[in-house]
Amino acid sequence: ARRQRQMCIRDRACTTIDRGTFGATRIGQGSKIDNLVQIGHNCRVGRHNIIVSQVGIAGSSTTGDQVIIAGQAGIRDHVTIGPRAVIGPQAGVSKDIPAEEWVLGSPAIPEREFKVMMAALAKLPELRRIVKKLEKCVDGVRGETDQPQG
Repeated sequence: ARRQRQMCIRDRACTTIDRGTFGATRIGQGSKIDNLVQIGHNCRVGRHNIIVSQVGIAGSSTTGDQVIIAGQAGIRDHVTIGPRAVIGPQAGVSKDIPAEEWVLGSPAIPEREFKVMMAALAKLPELRRIVKKLEKCVDGVRGETDQPQG
């Protein structure tokens, strides 16, 4: 039993919760914090939050209850995350997130908008080829109209 307890302690390494400067740093009841998480001074983490590995929350930020912050996400200082919001992996949050909003990307944007952008990004090479063909057609039409009529 002693060996198992030591492994558990060792598995939860390197999480830092800064002490408050002007007020207390508070972690809500039932919140789960993974390895390699940095929570800045004067933060208030709501109840039953899940904060996954390599997350950084800058000072004086607040999360509501039941918030999920996925791995490698970063939250700027003085930001408020509404209750039941989900911050996706590697998201960069620089402004307040309303309740129940799902955000992805850096800067963090609503999930649906991010997915539309990623789908368009996958089509860029094909769209570039189409635009080049259209430019050649337009140049050809312009060339014909520029010819003197005899």
